[in-house]
Amino acid sequence: MNPLKYLSGYSPDIQQQVQQHLDAGTLPKLLLKRHPVIHSVRSDKALYDYTQAIKNQFLRQSSPLSKVIFDDKINISHHALGLHSYVARVQGNKIKAKNEIRISSRLKRVPEPLLRMVVVHELAHLKEKDHNKAFYNLCTHMEPDYHQFEFDLRLLLTCIDANISPYSADKADTLP
Repeated sequence: MNPLKYLSGYSPDIQQQVQQHLDAGTLPKLLLKRHPVIHSVRSDKALYDYTQAIKNQFLRQSSPLSKVIFDDKINISHHALGLHSYVARVQGNKIKAKNEIRISSRLKRVPEPLLRMVVVHELAHLKEKDHNKAFYNLCTHMEPDYHQFEFDLRLLLTCIDANISPYSADKADTLP
């Protein structure tokens, strides 16, 4: 198995630096230095409120969200950390549309910027369905450090695969 599978799109130099940190065991410390505290969003209601606040700030005119939840099944069945679903149903002579966002339960114990990056990513799908330039421009409009946080999340996933997560449930929520 490739230990750097989440970084396959990055340059060999970046991959080599990450591999050196991984081999030296310093990758978790690097993440803790950048993001020492995990978020406090634990329930589906709190996640809905968190997501709705970001949506109201940047996408007020977009379609409403009917559901935002943490989902235990996402990473297994979809190989993703978040999903945006658009469901349209015909009821009589009307079309009812629902937008749902599901966030992997794996993100319950991560730093807030990393959760925000995934939420912003899924919210951007309200306006842009494809991962194109307009999509990523919208993501960086809502979160200027979007690409850095995406990279940091990839580093965290690399740590998790190596069983050295700095934010595991048995560790404290902050640095000592």
